[in-house]
Amino acid sequence: MSDTHAKQTRSAPLIERYASGGPILMYAVSGLTHEQGLAHPGPGDWSVAQLVAHLLDADLVYADRMKRVIAEDDPPLQAFDENAWAARLGYEETSVEEAVSQLAANRRRIAAILRRCSDADFARSGRHSEAGKVTLAGLLATVTNHVDHHLRFLYAKRANLGVALPPRYASEALGTAVEG
Repeated sequence: MSDTHAKQTRSAPLIERYASGGPILMYAVSGLTHEQGLAHPGPGDWSVAQLVAHLLDADLVYADRMKRVIAEDDPPLQAFDENAWAARLGYEETSVEEAVSQLAANRRRIAAILRRCSDADFARSGRHSEAGKVTLAGLLATVTNHVDHHLRFLYAKRANLGVALPPRYASEALGTAVEG
């Protein structure tokens, strides 16, 4: 790792899993046509474009929450309504490639910040408007697992479109991308 300020913490494997989410999502949408990105093959109601737009927005919200917990004392962390965002923020018109690129860039930036954090930083917390007290470690675990959760839907949608590919997920145990 070229970052000379990186610290080795108990959260290091989770940070690497988090960082791998962008490249894994790039792989998962690779080769899809614009029409396939807009199709609604199931499972679930969202198209691939809507799913990827949701992942990007959720990632940006979690990035903001993590930065606040690192930098501020007990910051308020506002919940958001994912279905309202999907309905009102143009998720259907989202460019799959652009959204995945933005998610990957965001994760590179936030991973660099997280690598500089100490174990004490990962114990810092904020107050979520619905969940109450949440720690930096908890936020990181939730957002890291969020992509894997939605990848299961994405791979199933690909299969239903007739363009399946071998699934890849971030491995919780190893901290590296593995085929599933």
